[in-house]
Amino acid sequence: MTIRAAVLRPVGLPLAVLASALWVCACGDTSAASSEVLHAEERHAEVAVAAAAANPVTVSPLPYTPDASQETQISFLGRPGTRVIDVRVVGSRSGVHAGRLEAYSTGTGESFLPVHPFIAGEQVTVHALLRTGGSRARAASTTFTIAHRAIFSTKEFPVQKGEASAVQHYSSAPTLTPSTVTVTTPSKPGATPGDFFLAPYQGEGTPGPMIVDQSGNLVWFHPLPAGIESTDFSVQQYEGKPVLVWWQGRILEVGFGQGEQVLYNTAYQQIATIRAGNGYRSDLHEIRLTPEGTAWVDVFDPVDMNLRAEGGTANDILTDSVVEEVDIKTGLVMWEWHALGHIPVGESEQPVPANNYPWDYIHINSIDPGGVGSNQPGDVLLSSRNTWALYDVDLHSGGMHWRMGGKRSTFKLGAGTRFYWQHDAKWQPGGLISVFDNGSNPPKEKQSRGLLLAPDLATRTVTLVKQFVNPTKTLLASSQGNTLNLSLGSTSGNWLMGYGGLPNFTEYGASGEVLFDATLGKNVQSFRTYLSPWSGAPTSPPSIAAQATASGSVTVEASWNGSTDVASWQVLAGASPTALTPVGAAAKTGFQTTITVQTAGPYVAVQALDAAGAVIGTSPTVTS
Repeated sequence: MTIRAAVLRPVGLPLAVLASALWVCACGDTSAASSEVLHAEERHAEVAVAAAAANPVTVSPLPYTPDASQETQISFLGRPGTRVIDVRVVGSRSGVHAGRLEAYSTGTGESFLPVHPFIAGEQVTVHALLRTGGSRARAASTTFTIAHRAIFSTKEFPVQKGEASAVQHYSSAPTLTPSTVTVTTPSKPGATPGDFFLAPYQGEGTPGPMIVDQSGNLVWFHPLPAGIESTDFSVQQYEGKPVLVWWQGRILEVGFGQGEQVLYNTAYQQIATIRAGNGYRSDLHEIRLTPEGTAWVDVFDPVDMNLRAEGGTANDILTDSVVEEVDIKTGLVMWEWHALGHIPVGESEQPVPANNYPWDYIHINSIDPGGVGSNQPGDVLLSSRNTWALYDVDLHSGGMHWRMGGKRSTFKLGAGTRFYWQHDAKWQPGGLISVFDNGSNPPKEKQSRGLLLAPDLATRTVTLVKQFVNPTKTLLASSQGNTLNLSLGSTSGNWLMGYGGLPNFTEYGASGEVLFDATLGKNVQSFRTYLSPWSGAPTSPPSIAAQATASGSVTVEASWNGSTDVASWQVLAGASPTALTPVGAAAKTGFQTTITVQTAGPYVAVQALDAAGAVIGTSPTVTS
């Protein structure tokens, strides 16, 4: 539906109108927002929270967002049955915008998609009438400013060299060349069963999502094209079924990624692609699916900024962090939050770089919406690497329930609870929070730690419940990493730590003892490491390589990338492709099984057998 709405009665608080006027005076038509104005973000944030509270639904871009995209849609997110009756969208320079309304597949609202983009530097005002179910129409509004998107280097992050010997090779599957996985502490009693989900890049070997078993044997690998890498590879649920999820794209030298997220089913078939909306490209740090069919993703957005007051220049670049909730089926943005509208630049622990290099002042690196441990049902937990802080954000207003850590912590931090350059903050049962404390870069601690923290809102204190530190190795991860709770509904069980910028990953028992330890190849990195049960049944056939020996036998090598049901292999051979009979068999050993059989061949194939001896797949026939 294309609409050009009639003018609606202006709504909102008088204070919001006043703040809007101040914002336009300060930066309305300038080519770069002023740092002096940015030091008033907190005042504007308070006004934005008040304006958002007056809305019956959550409207994005949230009120007084200072750097919305020129290609932004206007999102109206509410309860089931929320419909937009009328909307008027006006740019201070571009005028009234026509557009169309599209509903979310969740039935919880709609987005207005303007026909034409907005103009950089202008202020946009939105007034709308909405109805939920049979309720009377209610007014909603937002006001935001359009960013001047910066031009910056898209040079890719340089690849660190590794060791050629730390690459896997298989004659039956020559296109699969991932990093090796070396188990240094085999699974001890009490270790958690399941497979490990990694996305190796850097070092030697091909990047891509990879599954390995408890012995370090390859289960499945998906090689990516040159220049494309993957992160955050895990098993999640989509439409009630297990799916493989990961981010893939280009990792830039300026410190973030530009790409998309993909979903594969248990047959390793791609079933969905998730892209950030509003003209952005998804960053590599987070992909979280919800039972409602939505996805939480993050975006890094460099914008032109005057940073003289921060020690930079009048024509500098600031990288903002943006969080979106996206409707997977429609691709519509349902919710969008910009750090720059809510977190003052003065909270950053990262100095402004020289030579017009983008200033990554905030660096949001994890998103955890609501859930079992959240303090309120309508909040989201964010981790900001470059402010050394966690933020509990109200989903309706975008304002803060509290800050943990950093320069302006809501809480007094107890012994052992302070963290630096951290990653992967997650709600845990009982109101606890887990976090991967990098402690570096530059070093602030001797070892990276997994932390379980207990915030007390009544006393405004945080205490340390437990920490995980490798007792035999000094592991200080300069970047990335995660702390994964392996016990559903409890925090008293085992925990897995992936060390991100280091090739290590370790499972710890409840008391901190090492139950499993392994490492990828030299200089190989995997942003996060996950452990989960997995059952895969590829539609592609098994692979085979066959070589005749001087003694008249044939050496056969068999593999089936992704199949978790193969228990043994049966070799077929014959004088013609249509006259093959069994000539040998062997139990499966690792990813690739080698079998030597006495046969004149010359035609050979293999059959994959399950634990009951049934044939579940047959390879192409080859000549030895």
